[in-house]
Amino acid sequence: MDQSITYRTRWADMDPNGHMRHSAYADYAADQRVALLARWGYGVARFAQLRLGPILFREETRFLKEIGIGEEIRVDGRLVSMTADGARWTIAHTLYKADGRVAATVTVDGAWLDLDRRKLAVPPPELAAAFATMPPYEATPPPS
Repeated sequence: MDQSITYRTRWADMDPNGHMRHSAYADYAADQRVALLARWGYGVARFAQLRLGPILFREETRFLKEIGIGEEIRVDGRLVSMTADGARWTIAHTLYKADGRVAATVTVDGAWLDLDRRKLAVPPPELAAAFATMPPYEATPPPS
């Protein structure tokens, strides 16, 4: 299953220099993750029912090419690593320009939070299994 999503950048994504602001890259990566979870049947309502939610410990962005207003970008998410029980994971998102060049990578380390206990939790086995279906991340050198 293709797990990427295509977006068109908006005015609100831009900074005074005329290119996409740094935090918008993270916003698009987060949107792709949330959409993927929803495709697997884990939308906002399902997480509320489970009293479980994803949290991040680290988020790192590598900026490689400028993205401007109105550009079409594609965001892909790939699994870097996951514990055997699915409790902790690392995902690398790649943001591509319309011509296929890599514009940025956003790497996140995350886990699941029990919303009642406010402690880390193990996800349902079906969610861990869905996560394991993500394509693996294969590092490629940045374009010149």
